[in-house]
Amino acid sequence: MHSDVSWQRFKQFPRLMWIFLFGSFITRGSYYMVWPFLAVILYEKFALSATEVGMVLSSAAIISVFTSFVGSSLSDRIGRHKLMYLTGILYIISFSLLAEANSVEGYVVVMTLCSMATSLWRPLTSAAIGDIIADPKTRELAMQSLYFIVNVGCAVGPMLGVWLGLTGKQSSFYLTAVAFAVLLALLYWGFNHQTRQDVALAAGASSNDNLSDATSGTESDGASGSVNDMASDGVNRGVNGLSSDTEASTKKAAVVSRKQIVAILLQDKLLQCLIFANILCMFIYAQMDSSLIQYLTRAGAPDLLTLISGMIFTNAMVIISTQFLLLKLMARFPLVKRIQIGLLLLICSQIWLAFNPLDLFWGWIGAIVVMSIAETILFPTMNVHIDRLAPDHLRGAYFGAASFYDLGFALAPLGGGIILDHFGGQWLFLTGAVLSVLVIYLYSILDRLPRPDFAMFKAD
Repeated sequence: MHSDVSWQRFKQFPRLMWIFLFGSFITRGSYYMVWPFLAVILYEKFALSATEVGMVLSSAAIISVFTSFVGSSLSDRIGRHKLMYLTGILYIISFSLLAEANSVEGYVVVMTLCSMATSLWRPLTSAAIGDIIADPKTRELAMQSLYFIVNVGCAVGPMLGVWLGLTGKQSSFYLTAVAFAVLLALLYWGFNHQTRQDVALAAGASSNDNLSDATSGTESDGASGSVNDMASDGVNRGVNGLSSDTEASTKKAAVVSRKQIVAILLQDKLLQCLIFANILCMFIYAQMDSSLIQYLTRAGAPDLLTLISGMIFTNAMVIISTQFLLLKLMARFPLVKRIQIGLLLLICSQIWLAFNPLDLFWGWIGAIVVMSIAETILFPTMNVHIDRLAPDHLRGAYFGAASFYDLGFALAPLGGGIILDHFGGQWLFLTGAVLSVLVIYLYSILDRLPRPDFAMFKAD
């Protein structure tokens, strides 16, 4: 299936999709004013080693991975909207606490809560997009758009933070909490609008069906009465059959037991290989957010805060300016081929980072440009890949399983810190290049791996 980028596709987005996009912009923008600087804060405030900083960041993220899988699987059964509300509240509480943390232990606990909220939110949003947009091409464009707008926030956040003098300040986390409060209010409005729209569509469909049946009767009076009764009954069924969530997928998922979901995931060898490959990929990418910053901080790179903000800004701006162009250029390639092209660029960026002189400011920026182009190809394509692999009634479970990608992000600070302490920065990036070669191989064998027969799994 090829990608399709057109204004007509954008016009098919429902109101709730535009709320997701706006909410992602304001939350990511405030988030990136300070979160990437946590390694600097921990080093300067508590004089922790690279390994110790890595342990703090990794311990929080590892716990959140398993929370994400359980939560995303439950969303198929109890409803995504409820879990999104709860996750948003968790965001507000945890980021407010993070603004006041003043001990290593406090950072560990609160960062764990923040990481749990983040890892729950991403797959819930991806699955919700699948619920509200039926057309596969429009859904792919929606996921690409979400990734695009997140990076707009990532570009604006650090630069706005520098301009306002907030970059790297712990109190800036209050802005993230406020942004999520605004997003929850918008979601409440959007979910209610989506529910009313679904009820109206269901009632209209029921009325049309009943009118067709009634007019085929032999007595006009009886038919007229039947039309009114049936139309009324159809409206009631439509209203009663829909809750605040998109119930079609939720009801389907409810007939598949937890035991069957686990059995399906264990039998899907393609999915398991894909998850392992993407864990490695995320491990490589996460070095930019943690170990690269640690390396530059400890090595005494000139103009450190400007360099870090510049790299974050460059990363986001490259993605913003090239994403839809690359989507057009690569539309003729299969998903796996696109990912392999991105991985080749990732290898180039890792080799560049390994040999770039410490004081060559624009050399670091150049390596990030190449890495960002690779990311632009890889990350949204990974989400689309999972969306196409997942059966409709198990979308939440599959996106929940895909959240194990985050193990790569979780282990990256610890693994990167150990490599920095014992081998140095050059070996950190050369290791990333070698792992990228392994990921290319894993993607090359995906089509040969078995998948379950989904028809065998029926309601208990």
